Amino acid sequence: MSTIAVIDFETTGISPDRGDRATEIAIVLVENGQVVDRFQSLMNAGVRVNSFITQLTGITNAMLQSAPPAQEVMAQAARFVAGRPMAAHNAAFDRKFWQAELARCGEVAEHPFACTLLLSRRLYPHAPNHKLGTLAALHHLPAAGRAHRALADAEVAAALLLFMQHDLQTRHGIAWPDHALLMDLQRTSRHGLSGYLKRCAETALTS
Repeated sequence: MSTIAVIDFETTGISPDRGDRATEIAIVLVENGQVVDRFQSLMNAGVRVNSFITQLTGITNAMLQSAPPAQEVMAQAARFVAGRPMAAHNAAFDRKFWQAELARCGEVAEHPFACTLLLSRRLYPHAPNHKLGTLAALHHLPAAGRAHRALADAEVAAALLLFMQHDLQTRHGIAWPDHALLMDLQRTSRHGLSGYLKRCAETALTS
């Protein structure tokens, strides 16, 4: 399977359109059923975090003051991703910050994003909810550190993605659950899910 870059941001708020900025980024590369590389860095965007964010993430203003500039970190992150397809848990959030922070560097980010949140809603409708921590506990995925830190969350999201790819292979008979298939799957309605999975499995048998 092609390499997928699983990303997670910690931020000062929920929307770059309202002036919120990224404070930490992590990217985990997965390929052929395993993690093959990682990137992580705090980033100094010249903004302060409030006490709620510090309590949630453990990231302090002192930590950010000594972190490398956001533009420098994002340039490194873009080189690390190198045009690969991407994934995130609640990808709509991370995609907005990926695009906004890269735009500040003068770069256009057009990477397709698979969303492990949307995929889990399709594949595991029985889950109590589809938060990352809940799904990790449900599927007995390994803990990777403190939640709401970018690398720990990216590691768990990557483990969830790999679990889903393996599940699609073993439980649904799909030989090649690549990024393009994941994108199609997350856009498939619940009503059409079984038919879609069946067609994918049949295609795998005849190819």
